[in-house]
Amino acid sequence: MEFFKKQTHFDFIGKRKASMVISVLLSIATIFILFNRGLNFGLDFTGGTLVEVAYQETVETSEVRKTLTDAGMPDAVVQHFGTTRDVLVRLPVAEGKESAKLSNQVVEVLRNAKGESFRRSGADQVQLCIKKSDTSESKCQVQVRRIEFVGPQIGDELAYKGGLALLYTFIAILIYVWIRFEWQFSVGAVVATAHDILLTFGFFSLTQVEFDLSVLAAILAVLGYSLNDTIVVFDRIRENFHTLRKKEVTELLNVSVNQTLSRTIMTSGTTLLTIISLFVFGGEIIHGFSIALIVGIIVGTYSSIFVATPVVLALGISREDLMPTKKDDRPVDDLP
Repeated sequence: MEFFKKQTHFDFIGKRKASMVISVLLSIATIFILFNRGLNFGLDFTGGTLVEVAYQETVETSEVRKTLTDAGMPDAVVQHFGTTRDVLVRLPVAEGKESAKLSNQVVEVLRNAKGESFRRSGADQVQLCIKKSDTSESKCQVQVRRIEFVGPQIGDELAYKGGLALLYTFIAILIYVWIRFEWQFSVGAVVATAHDILLTFGFFSLTQVEFDLSVLAAILAVLGYSLNDTIVVFDRIRENFHTLRKKEVTELLNVSVNQTLSRTIMTSGTTLLTIISLFVFGGEIIHGFSIALIVGIIVGTYSSIFVATPVVLALGISREDLMPTKKDDRPVDDLP
């Protein structure tokens, strides 16, 4: 714990050339991957059918996936939802097949695998099944919780509006930082934030983890987190320009980053512990959301130290920008 109590003296700014080269290479590689592999868009953006079912006993997703594949549905995405007895089945839009018939086919296949045939009985639509082995009637082992359909047009609209949300957020960040700080800081904050979002997109493109609305929400959260981390460093830099007047600009920036380092590590560390717990215990349904936050926090912490501040320095920030000299317009006394 002594590390967090004492002032560190790492030469972050001295390593700025190496860090910027690494960041540029990673960004170029990310753009290349995005153009070649794209994103693995989920049902929210592509459209399709979602069926949530509940088993009476624990079931493996691999078993359900094999059952659907054998029945001619190899594109089905199967996930646990909450518990190991609750399962989500996602199917992409299929040409020539109605979504309602497709969902009924999924339920029928899963129940046939349990040796049951299905029928509805009574005004309350209780789900009852007939056992094929002894023709006895009982509550189905596979209960339908919900069925949802997302059309291709709705998916395209969600993708369009999601892109607009990211664009508007960037514009809002630029305006906010431009008002609060000098223009060099504004550009540094936008570059660092764009760097974080780009690398997060690149991770999802490289790993082909499903990209859905929850992931988009996480990326918007990463925007705020990354900006907050950068603003803390910028605030300290501006403060030190007034208090450490004898230091050179490069040395002053280095001191500022070191002074905020313990706070950055503690904040990022505690946040990561929470998100990792979500990833481990939250179930597959929020894996994409938690992965986006984990990647975003790691990259955001890196960029606030190795991207934002070096960009500000490269743009020529000086003491005069933050402490402009005041002109004395009083008339000069002609008397000796």
